[in-house]
Amino acid sequence: MLLVVDPGSPAPLFQQIADGVRAEVIRGGLREGSRLPSAKELAESLQLNLHTVLKAYQTLRDEGLLDLRRGRGALLTAQASVLGEVAQEVPLLVARAKAAGIGPAALSALIKEEYAR
Repeated sequence: MLLVVDPGSPAPLFQQIADGVRAEVIRGGLREGSRLPSAKELAESLQLNLHTVLKAYQTLRDEGLLDLRRGRGALLTAQASVLGEVAQEVPLLVARAKAAGIGPAALSALIKEEYAR
């Protein structure tokens, strides 16, 4: 797994890490059961504070994508497979929205409204 962070980006570093893991899941580079590097290893390789990586891992855990267990490390859950499947459907939804003249903000509002139900 190759993660890259940009200290000059307006996105927080922990968010860049979480986004990078999600992107790897969507691309198929990481699957259910894949073990991520320990937070300490990843922090050292990216030259970041350990707490930054831990916050990214906790974000992914809160989303249900990561199982954090002392002694077992960080493992991707079955939710990672679901994320990959749903991501494959997004281009079709976006294409239909574009064809109907629905902009990104309106599409996002529709998705958020559906989630609220």
